[in-house]
Amino acid sequence: MSIRVLIIEDERLTARDLATTIRSVDDSIELLPFLHSVDEAIYFFEQKPIVDLIFSDIDLGDGLSFEIFKKCAVAVPVIFCTAFDQYLLEAFQTNGIEYILKPFKRADVERSLAKYQLLKEKFTRSGVTLPQTITPLPEFTPTSEQSLIIQRGDKILPIPFTDIAYFAIENEVVCAYTFANEHYKLTHTLDALESRCFPQFYRANRQILVNRKTIKSASRYFNRKLLLHLLLPYKENVLVGKLKVTEFLMWLQNTHA
Repeated sequence: MSIRVLIIEDERLTARDLATTIRSVDDSIELLPFLHSVDEAIYFFEQKPIVDLIFSDIDLGDGLSFEIFKKCAVAVPVIFCTAFDQYLLEAFQTNGIEYILKPFKRADVERSLAKYQLLKEKFTRSGVTLPQTITPLPEFTPTSEQSLIIQRGDKILPIPFTDIAYFAIENEVVCAYTFANEHYKLTHTLDALESRCFPQFYRANRQILVNRKTIKSASRYFNRKLLLHLLLPYKENVLVGKLKVTEFLMWLQNTHA
């Protein structure tokens, strides 16, 4: 069965170019008539059409396409195509499964369609339909462990996890950094701390475990990674690898700061 693909794009030439590129990747895809505005798309989805996948621009002539998904119950995965990267987090908080920057290339479209097929096959095998996989996760429950016990000389210090901005490995030693700019060397491993602190903390990469409260924002980085901007700056860039971006954004959405 062919995939029914909808393109939402206010620039008609761009819409035609995208359609041509999609067809060049998979000529079995059924392309629906283009939509060019938020109002047009809202009316379209009120008719309850059958759509398998959406390619959508974000900044449309009459508003942001996110308004479509706020006003309509659209349980369809979306590949966002835009010239701007400041909407990355919001895209993944809707039905986004991929984010393509304009001017897009054939390889970008091919990668996005491959990702859709991979998700579709994975969740079909497990008996779950793809739209269900992009429903927001239930809220996490806070960790039951309230403090980290640290020994400094002859003193035993209970440091509340809420006071810790992040844990980081430095010179093969795990250190805790608090929001008060205090620095403690630990005997714990980062793996052990990760299991104790989740979901309030997230393992951004092999070197650092960050508190949800310390994340101000994130931005796109080279090679489809995310760069995290922290309230308590770290001496190095804190990056989330491209394979963890979707997982990280879902965690960020469902964990309270």
